[in-house]
Amino acid sequence: MSEKVYAAAPLPFMGQKRRFIKDFKRILKRFDDITAIVDLFGGSGILSHVAKHERPDVRVIYNDYDFYCDRLSHVKTTNEILSTIRPLLVDVPKDKKVPDGLKRQILSIIRGYDDAGYVDYITLSSSLLFSGKYATSYEGLSKQTMYNTMKQSGYSADGYLDGLEVVHCDYRELFARCPDKDKTLFLIDPPYLSTEVGAYKCYWKLTDYLDVLKLLQGTRFIYFTSSKSHIIDLCEWIDDNIQLGGVLNGAEIHTQTNQINYNSGFTDMMLVKA
Repeated sequence: MSEKVYAAAPLPFMGQKRRFIKDFKRILKRFDDITAIVDLFGGSGILSHVAKHERPDVRVIYNDYDFYCDRLSHVKTTNEILSTIRPLLVDVPKDKKVPDGLKRQILSIIRGYDDAGYVDYITLSSSLLFSGKYATSYEGLSKQTMYNTMKQSGYSADGYLDGLEVVHCDYRELFARCPDKDKTLFLIDPPYLSTEVGAYKCYWKLTDYLDVLKLLQGTRFIYFTSSKSHIIDLCEWIDDNIQLGGVLNGAEIHTQTNQINYNSGFTDMMLVKA
């Protein structure tokens, strides 16, 4: 297993949990009797990566539903594309709009790589689009206004997946395959309710989140959500009105405040059920 411990995912990913890493490491040590950690909604894999380094004694299963591994396997090509584009932007001030002529040159470079094989448009977006904007295809990128947000160094993902068991499946299928749930810690980080789900390949509805909560009954888990999802309010209403049994009752809550601008923000939450 690689000695390097990443503090954030090596490639851009919307919603990765790097702000919770310190608390996450500390909490993992409490579950001293587990034999497996199962990351049902693996996302960028940062939780699985950290979990394996903190708990090398247990199996860590990373459900790469978004096929982040594909992006990791093409880091060399992504760096090559960015190193070709970078000199073109030397006279464009940081965070300023890329002139139309330069945009056409950049798109021509990217089109060549697209025709030849794989292009990681999400990673390219972080160097060519305004903060928070992402494209997932050539057509999507070509319609966006480009800005010089270029990353000045290359990306590296060396050793990032070392020691992990990587699967690609529906979370319910993976949950069903876990034979000893009493000895398993589940990591739960589904797309947030009432927010933009970005690059997720599925559309999540309220019933999808309720299905996840039903699955968690009687398990030990670390569940990530946000004040924007209102999922805690929903669970409290269910407990008061329907008597289904509170899957989140007694969960320990850790929070991180995210400021979008001077008058707008939200709170990310990590709920721990031991």
